[in-house]
Amino acid sequence: MSADPIDPKSSSSSPSLVPPHLALTVPNITSFIKVTLDIKKGQYITWSELFKIHARAYKALDHIIPPSPNKVKPGSSLRDTDPNLWSRVDAVVLQWIYVTISEDLLNTILERDSTAELAWTRLKDIFSDNKNSRALYLDQEFTKV
Repeated sequence: MSADPIDPKSSSSSPSLVPPHLALTVPNITSFIKVTLDIKKGQYITWSELFKIHARAYKALDHIIPPSPNKVKPGSSLRDTDPNLWSRVDAVVLQWIYVTISEDLLNTILERDSTAELAWTRLKDIFSDNKNSRALYLDQEFTKV
């Protein structure tokens, strides 16, 4: 029985021609998202919309905006069925976020063992009218001097 190149779960002695997840095929996110998110330029809405479109196209939207619990069947998400692949895709999405934001924002949201969802939420908080997040950002900017 030969491997089905469309089904990555099919078994064969030769490697599958299809990568295990579309997000792993993106060589350079900045080719798709040409906006660098910067606190001073205030283009969060544009950046976030482009990012969501890209994440949806590469089946990774759930890494930044998880589906509501009542819309997910237990055991049907990649996080449940293949946690190693989910973790790898999450790291890729986190890299997408990091390379499309300014260095100042990167230094503000970078945290050990973070996830794409946590980074996404931090950025959303910074650009929303959340005074605490803006104060945190400004405090960090002033302490760099």
